[in-house]
Amino acid sequence: MKFSYKIKLIAFIVAMSGGLVFVAGAPIRYSAFAQQPTGSIPTVTGTPSGVIVGVYSDLGQIDVYSGPSTYLYPAIGLLLAGQETTAYGYSEDKTWLQIYYPGVPNSVAWVYAPYVRIVKNGPLPDIPAPPTPTPASTTVVDIDPTLVAAFSSPVAPTRLPTFTPPIPLVVATFSQNSSAINRVPMGLLILGFGFIGALGALISYLRGR
Repeated sequence: MKFSYKIKLIAFIVAMSGGLVFVAGAPIRYSAFAQQPTGSIPTVTGTPSGVIVGVYSDLGQIDVYSGPSTYLYPAIGLLLAGQETTAYGYSEDKTWLQIYYPGVPNSVAWVYAPYVRIVKNGPLPDIPAPPTPTPASTTVVDIDPTLVAAFSSPVAPTRLPTFTPPIPLVVATFSQNSSAINRVPMGLLILGFGFIGALGALISYLRGR
């Protein structure tokens, strides 16, 4: 009996020590009590106000310019198909619209009016065109003459060729020989000799009769 009692006591002590170790090794959780906000946080909406225009969906994308012209002003951005923005006014010829375009000076740009449709209508004033930018070609650059001379090779002047007249053309002329004028023509001599021969033959024929 005593032996079994000791065994039970030892088992009880071991069981109690294991439970203490388990409790000591378990993590302790703490609850944090923080003050929750009681007010409402305002939200910022991006709905534009005023006259609203949108790009036609079949155009894909269009360019926006710094002024109402494709030749006098540079392109400064793009608008995608279906994108909407606020319009401020028309150009003086009613062909361009000044719109809200963030990221550029004064957040304004110009778009060709036939490329956009009026989503929200309203009165639009006439807005004068901004000053045109100075072309880069009008900038005067001073060039060092010594630098130019270093890269330019002088060309020695040459004398122009003089005109030399050609040799005069000699036309051959035939002068009439004076001795040929006093000479009897050969044909006349032949006729004369023939007449004399015929006359001699006639005389011989007559004498033979």
